[in-house]
Amino acid sequence: MLHRMTAAVAPLNSMYQRLLQSYTADADRYDEMLAADGGLRPHWRTLIDQLENLSPEMMRRRADEVRDAIASDGMTYNVYADPQGVNRPWELDLLPQIVAADEWQKLSGAVTQRARLLNAVLADLYGEQQLLSEGLLPPALVFGQHGYLWPCRDVRPPGGVHLHLYAIDLARSADGNWWVIADRTQGPSGSGYALQNRQIMLRALPEALRDMHVQPLLNYFHALHECLTRLAPTGGEPPLVVLLTPGPYNETYSEHAFLAHTLGFPLVEGVDLTVRGDMVYLKTLTGLRRVHAIMRRLDDDYCDPLELRSESALGIPGLTQAARSGNVLIANALGSGVLESTALHGFLPAICQRLLGEELALPAVASWWCGEKPALEYTLAHLEELVIMPAFPSMRMQPVFGHTLNAQARRHLVESLQLQPHAYVAQEWVRLSQAPVLSRSGEYRLMNRTISLRVFAVADGEGGYHVMPGGLTRVAPRQRRDVVSMQQGGTSKDVWVLGERNEDSDPSGTVAATAETSVAVGPGAMTDPVSRTSDLIRTTVDVSSHAGENLFWMGRYAERTDNLARLLRTTLQCTTETQSENRAILRSVSEVCFRLGILMPKSEQAHPTITALQQSLQAAISDPSANVSIATHLRHLHHSGYQVREHLSLDNWHALNRMPPMVQDKINSPTVMLHVLNNVIQACSGLAGHALDDMTRDEGWQFLMIGRHIERMVHLATLFDQFMQLEPARQNAALTWLLESSSSIVTYRVRYRRTPEWLQVLHLLVFDVSNPHSIAYQFRMLQHYLSDIAQQLGILSMNIPAHLSEQLNSFALPDFSRDSAASTAANARLMQLMREATAAGFSLTDDLARHFFTPLTAPVIQGV
Repeated sequence: MLHRMTAAVAPLNSMYQRLLQSYTADADRYDEMLAADGGLRPHWRTLIDQLENLSPEMMRRRADEVRDAIASDGMTYNVYADPQGVNRPWELDLLPQIVAADEWQKLSGAVTQRARLLNAVLADLYGEQQLLSEGLLPPALVFGQHGYLWPCRDVRPPGGVHLHLYAIDLARSADGNWWVIADRTQGPSGSGYALQNRQIMLRALPEALRDMHVQPLLNYFHALHECLTRLAPTGGEPPLVVLLTPGPYNETYSEHAFLAHTLGFPLVEGVDLTVRGDMVYLKTLTGLRRVHAIMRRLDDDYCDPLELRSESALGIPGLTQAARSGNVLIANALGSGVLESTALHGFLPAICQRLLGEELALPAVASWWCGEKPALEYTLAHLEELVIMPAFPSMRMQPVFGHTLNAQARRHLVESLQLQPHAYVAQEWVRLSQAPVLSRSGEYRLMNRTISLRVFAVADGEGGYHVMPGGLTRVAPRQRRDVVSMQQGGTSKDVWVLGERNEDSDPSGTVAATAETSVAVGPGAMTDPVSRTSDLIRTTVDVSSHAGENLFWMGRYAERTDNLARLLRTTLQCTTETQSENRAILRSVSEVCFRLGILMPKSEQAHPTITALQQSLQAAISDPSANVSIATHLRHLHHSGYQVREHLSLDNWHALNRMPPMVQDKINSPTVMLHVLNNVIQACSGLAGHALDDMTRDEGWQFLMIGRHIERMVHLATLFDQFMQLEPARQNAALTWLLESSSSIVTYRVRYRRTPEWLQVLHLLVFDVSNPHSIAYQFRMLQHYLSDIAQQLGILSMNIPAHLSEQLNSFALPDFSRDSAASTAANARLMQLMREATAAGFSLTDDLARHFFTPLTAPVIQGV
């Protein structure tokens, strides 16, 4: 029978009446905060003391700061089939998990031993295979699963390290002991989330982190950077390390982007890499650059469609051969996923004695692989006490708790066990420990939730491992659940490992806090020691073709959003003016917008009412299904920026990440529409400022600017073409609208100080090279950037902008006078030029894609 320890908590109520009065601990589980007698564990007292001094409002405000920071940073965990799709926010509880210094010292030593052991097991399984020949591992357990990759047999990784990165999932049983639940040996996820959690907690509870001497996490990432750059087979070149991701639809893509930004590694997908001459190359905007190390977040068999999984569209053909030749480090080594089978746990104690000559310090939960007859017999006899799990990670099966089965389900499970015993593992049912979480219902109270702890280690290149002094705690979404999964709606906690206090320690905690927050500024803190003066200075940045393409489209969609928002705002203002002459202007403006495809189809525009126009404007703002709408453009803008996050500063990323929600609220009046459009325009201006003042002038930035100028050229040329199709009288009436839509009304008023007139407006918007919103300016800037890129990359200059500029310069402004005999011919020529400029935007985009974004052949660039 289960009991609540409400009586045991009662003595605390006088001291911590407000905070702990509603918290209960389960008698059959270990509670991380409360001891068996109901008193606070010593390492929790400082935190609880500080939280007690916070009012309910202050506590809620700090919890809100956590949520706001997650939204601002764009932290997501993509739960498949979740209604929020790829934008499901990461969740972090305000209360950390706290681990005492003496307990952590023992735990980290045990994790180091297990990492050394698993690395040695991998070396044996893909080498001499003595464990199999000596009977310490059943061959069927190794060769009978998809995780063992035969093509990787006898592949020796650089430095003899198979397991560069290791993560271990731990659970604490009711007696307080830690037990291994799972080993993560392919591409362990979570370390980036752990660092982001810490950065957020530094903002939410800085005093507690300082006063409790919580150990910082930064040294782990220094060790990770050092491991990969040190072991990479460079041949004397400066090492190029990339982070390989499955792409933006992977559930942890947000973490991939954060780690790439933090470590200073290019974030790449399989299409960005190619193998030539048994070497791996990155397709950059300047050609092919050799890759020396790959930190992968791609499952083993998806990495190489040539030798491992033929249907994989995510991998790099020939990667296995490149690894076999010793020309690239892959972290972790291909085939390391074989150790993620829980069926191995029961064999590791004997293997540890054989390979390391040591007792296994951190045992796994008692496990029985049903592929052995005695284990199957034990499992069938004790089914109610056990948890049945898949033996191999490739099996899609949730754990089955024997005590929860009815008679029919039990019979079905027994039949499955007897039919395919090798596919199942039985584990002892361990009741996970529980920890306090802050209620998310808005009430100021603590609740208990079951938790598991993930700890991370990285190889030091000398046979040892560096363990992160912290980790990632995962929290079950409901009480008394013994399966903790982020895919099932779980949340997370920061892990605070307390440091030992001594006279030499920093009493204020300033050093730790500064080091932790410094990671957020980018990869500067992650630089590795260099041995040659020539390695100190680099004037180029390795921008992948894929990143260049996304930067190009980020520029285009940022400009497209701004252009559409200004056009809609100016048109919306026309619908709110009641004078008869303004109604005439509105009819002209509406006609132009219809032709541009911004408002309702032309068949519906005979005599649109003000209400109908405003409804159409509302759809052009917030309809995510429309091809032309602010919501659609913002979605594409965010998608492009999301894939090049490592190229953006934190301020730039925060500004971009705040934009999609601007059009998600209900927009039900012209006033609200105007407010939304103003916010969008201001945000677009902020992005433009970041582009000009916050980004390095490398090839990626040039493509961003080319994208902006192509988009502005196409927009202005199309707008002017449609505007010139109006009758002259209607043109004159709508000149103010045209200037405001083109963001040139202020320039006109300052320069001319008069009511807009045709020739002056024409000159300002078409011929004036000093106006950044003129067509002539776009021609000039495109000619500049394209010539610059052609010079740098050895490609012949693209002559389209120069040709357009020549045609534009051939016009004489007086020919456009309303009373000039040449005006009809001049107008026709100019309209034709506008159409050529629009077509040029498409042809330039195609040429750029053909030369830079999808290169079939490219020069190989030696290390610099």
